[in-house]
Amino acid sequence: MPLSDEIKSFLQDQALTRFLRYVQVYTTSDETVNATPTSQRQFDLGRMLEAELRELGARDILLDEHCYLYATLPASPGVSGQAIGFLAHLDTSPAVSGENVKPHIRPFDGQALRFPDDPNLVVTAEESPELKHCTGQEVITGSGTTLLGADDKAGIAEIMAAMAAMVKFPELKHPEIRVCFTPDEEVGMGTAKISLEKLPTFCYTVDGGEPGELEAECFDAWGATLTFKGISVHPGYAKNKMVNAAEVLGRFVGAMPEYETPERTELREGFFHITGISGGEEEATLKMIIRDFQVPNNERRMEHLRKLADYFEFRYPGLKIERDFKHQYENMWVVMEKHPDSIEKARAAMEEAGIPVKMKAIRGGTDGSRLSLMGHPTPNLFAGGMLFHSRKEWICKSSLRQAAETIVLLAGKWA
Repeated sequence: MPLSDEIKSFLQDQALTRFLRYVQVYTTSDETVNATPTSQRQFDLGRMLEAELRELGARDILLDEHCYLYATLPASPGVSGQAIGFLAHLDTSPAVSGENVKPHIRPFDGQALRFPDDPNLVVTAEESPELKHCTGQEVITGSGTTLLGADDKAGIAEIMAAMAAMVKFPELKHPEIRVCFTPDEEVGMGTAKISLEKLPTFCYTVDGGEPGELEAECFDAWGATLTFKGISVHPGYAKNKMVNAAEVLGRFVGAMPEYETPERTELREGFFHITGISGGEEEATLKMIIRDFQVPNNERRMEHLRKLADYFEFRYPGLKIERDFKHQYENMWVVMEKHPDSIEKARAAMEEAGIPVKMKAIRGGTDGSRLSLMGHPTPNLFAGGMLFHSRKEWICKSSLRQAAETIVLLAGKWA
């Protein structure tokens, strides 16, 4: 049955209050650091949540040396159903500053969102169509100089609000709930040091976008590093002798498929995405990621790069191009298609909450995609935030409640 107005009001207040508190904690991860966590500041939020979980009466609370926070909410009396897990990540993306976040709440009139610390920064419903559903409601953004941090502090707040409701309202029957808040998801290391034995078999990440999103499929992901080795000669005497690695690399990039890039693809279309270029005349390095939902399409892209490298070596005698391809993660659907019940329970919970379900394939990856391949089927639920990794990031206030409500109802489906 749908939740009472009293429970919904409690969930809204809890999720909002916690969210506004969490986003002000600086937790940006650092992709240049080879450690877990990549930034010690993630412990600041970890310790805050550890104390709040104790206040809720959770058991088996552990904030380990790698900044993974685990806790268990015992099952309702008389309930012995399958334990389930909920996960969200502590860190925010290093793409945009996450320091000194100042959340700003105001009603959205259907026109545009403006930011108090940057009047030139604007979000319109044309740019972010999901805003149309928030007309007449309150919307939360940063101040315009930082990201907001809804990715994924909204997910954390929603999980914590749901747990608080399960404690306060004993009529909300649920099985054993295990939560795990992870570091370094934004730099691809969210499960690097996770203790799988502390997780139940079936889990959910709360790390998606608009209300109703339910994701059980993600990119098949590869990383590519091409190292161009040229020949350096004094530029005054270089004719027919020099092979400028940096210059050739630039021409190589220009020869890549222009319309297979993130800014020109959507839905189930894959891409090449250049993430870094460095070097000089003698040696230059090109780094990129390769993404698609179908393995053969990624294999085609890698073969294209190999053949393009062969051609450039032929075109520029003396040039050598080293190619290194690494598989980063697999499409979680190879696991999730064998466990439709966990997906259907999430769908049923959203429908019970009156939220239209939007089954989507993730144009990226989550901790859940890796966990699924590690033996813990983990679909991804919406958290409500939009325009992640940007100063324009926003979330509708009601989305926080809707996600928390979904978690509560989903727990009931497993009871």
